[in-house]
Amino acid sequence: MTPTEIWDFLTEGTRTGHAATTRADGRPHVAPVWFVLDGTPEVFTVLFSTSAGTVKGRNLERDPRISFCVDDPHPNYSFVLIDGSVEIIDDLVQVRELATRCGARYVGPDRAEEYGARNGVEGELGVRLTPSRVIGIRDLAD
Repeated sequence: MTPTEIWDFLTEGTRTGHAATTRADGRPHVAPVWFVLDGTPEVFTVLFSTSAGTVKGRNLERDPRISFCVDDPHPNYSFVLIDGSVEIIDDLVQVRELATRCGARYVGPDRAEEYGARNGVEGELGVRLTPSRVIGIRDLAD
């Protein structure tokens, strides 16, 4: 996929991302997340939120490396895989803004503020993933 095709794929609809992190003992951990993008098709970051006490939250605070996959599970099957590192955002104003943006995408604009208020609270973190490698494969079944 081209950068524009990757951007369009990642921003289409309400596909979830799958965030893969590494536990302290080296075992992998994968969790689904709602996400949004910042930037342009050529240079973008992926943003999502998590609770500080979750496995992925603790993993990312300890080790910022991440793999992130978004797929289309319908024929002809496509996916984007992003490797990179994350910056943890603990400023509640920014966390609430991020949660509101995710809410607008996944539960609709009419409930975005409600979702942002529920998830932009103490103990929640924003996560900004800066890609170091992006691979997009379209139409695997062709």
